[in-house]
Amino acid sequence: MSQQTVKVAIQGWPGANHDIAARAYFSDKEVILEPCMTFFELFQKLAADSSMIGMVAIENTLVGSLLSNYTLLKDSGMAVLGEHRLRIRHQLMALPGQTIEDIREVHSHPMALAQCEHFLRAYPHIRLIESEDTALSAKLISENESKGVAAIASSLAAKMYNLNIIARDIETNKHNYTRFLVVGRKDELDYTRRLSQGKINKSALVFALPHEEGSLSKILTILAFYNINLTKIQSLPIIGQEWEYLFYIDVLFNDYQRYRQSLDAIRPLTRQLRELGEFEAADTLYETNGGAKVEKVETGH
Repeated sequence: MSQQTVKVAIQGWPGANHDIAARAYFSDKEVILEPCMTFFELFQKLAADSSMIGMVAIENTLVGSLLSNYTLLKDSGMAVLGEHRLRIRHQLMALPGQTIEDIREVHSHPMALAQCEHFLRAYPHIRLIESEDTALSAKLISENESKGVAAIASSLAAKMYNLNIIARDIETNKHNYTRFLVVGRKDELDYTRRLSQGKINKSALVFALPHEEGSLSKILTILAFYNINLTKIQSLPIIGQEWEYLFYIDVLFNDYQRYRQSLDAIRPLTRQLRELGEFEAADTLYETNGGAKVEKVETGH
């Protein structure tokens, strides 16, 4: 594979939001997609192909964290190489010539259906059909030439599968963002280059703590002392160890050496401390024209 191409495993079908995120993050390369129906399958493919990169949703501003993906990431041994934030937009699409009055059924992923509840409530005669994937719903309508059936998917999916958008941006909440992690095997040369350019300013960590009063508070106090900005904390139970938890945290830093010193300071107070990845914090929020280009904005950290 040339340096101008990158093979990316995504959860979902071409035209899904994972596809848009991959194209936006790797906007300077030709993206070769490897669709996966589950995140478990995605990590299996990463393990089998050392050249492959994964695009993995990790949290959404409406529904919170995708908890199982934290465990899949930790157990995979893969590293977080980067991240991308994407504004989620839902479009209602159908075969050319169809109008909203022709639609009897709307097919999409249950999360997409739920996120368009306000719009759909205005059409009580339309049946809502849950499916595995937003883009796959669009693809099947196109392939089967299904009249009277619409899909909720992205504008990229409409373009890919030759469907007409009959209602745009129908999501109820316009502040709907998903954060994706770029995961794969760490490239030491690329990492060293980014570090020398000052582009490494975020890290994902996981650790356990002793079951003692104030154990988490001590960690947070030390991070604050070293001017480390905690941007995310997520706890998950340790299976087989009742009432004990793993803590997944994301931190931002301006001084890499101070960050390394903070790790040395908290390590004696933790168990199983691991860096899941050091990378450049995302600064892209919006996709345009189905993900072909992105608009740079401030993230407000």
